[in-house]
Amino acid sequence: MTRRVLYLIACAAGPTQYVDAGIRTAQQAGWDTCLVLTPSAARWWEPRLPELAELTGHPVRSHYKLPTEPDVLPSADAMLIAPLSCTSLNKWAAGIADTLAIGLVSEGVHLGVPVVAMPCFNQAQAAQPAVPRSVETLRAQGVRVLLGPDGYEPRPPKQGDPAAYPWDRAVAALPALP
Repeated sequence: MTRRVLYLIACAAGPTQYVDAGIRTAQQAGWDTCLVLTPSAARWWEPRLPELAELTGHPVRSHYKLPTEPDVLPSADAMLIAPLSCTSLNKWAAGIADTLAIGLVSEGVHLGVPVVAMPCFNQAQAAQPAVPRSVETLRAQGVRVLLGPDGYEPRPPKQGDPAAYPWDRAVAALPALP
């Protein structure tokens, strides 16, 4: 039986330091997990990208490919963008797909691929007026945004615990595997 493919897409937010835990959580749930990082998040993992490629069994992507290059990842059956930074949330909702990470989810949701997003930003960032508008815009497109009691609860600045990010909650929100 072929395992279904998940694109785990991580932005430059604290829990991305522990994205390997997210990969393992998705794999334990039965997903063939491919990792896509924003360019900033890729810089954090640069010395350890081979380790992540070995863990997933796929190349780790962070940039658009050239038109003449083949796709190196299998097609996604679902996408999980976690952690979703405040910047990427607002860019995505505004239709700014200037990174592979945002381009994939922007297109994926309109191709019928289930997309789940779990943010990670602090209460000061969450207070920006663009944030609730962006969340509503994405939800109206069919994105399941896990912000609040059933997902990620923003904390006061400098009081988050990136290691405690609820990867299990994000993975549990994905569509059930057959």
